[in-house]
Amino acid sequence: QVQVVESGGGLVQAGGSLSLSCTASGLTFDDYAMGWFRQAPGKEREGFSCISRSGGSTYYAPSVKGRFTISRDNAKNTLYLQMNSLKPEDTAIYYCAAGSYGLGLCTPYEYNYWGQGTQVTVSS
Repeated sequence: QVQVVESGGGLVQAGGSLSLSCTASGLTFDDYAMGWFRQAPGKEREGFSCISRSGGSTYYAPSVKGRFTISRDNAKNTLYLQMNSLKPEDTAIYYCAAGSYGLGLCTPYEYNYWGQGTQVTVSS
């Protein structure tokens, strides 16, 4: 069966950096767009960065553009997220997801397979 597993969350001070990874198995990785989503307490899950099957196209929400970088290595079935200049408002559970519909609009409804999430906490 399909498994999606995130790793790399943790606690960091404001202004710091953190890297997340996500591995997917049980699917043909380069048939799927991949995305990073997050959900803060009391808020809806939001898609903030997605990448096309080949990695040639990316999307960033305005809130993270210029600070976060998404990338993928199809040979390793792995998705990455480099987060710099972190802010307290970046605190959330971060999820990785695979979508068979392509890059789309980077909304949760377009993505089929989800990881269990990893906590990112940014202290002020």
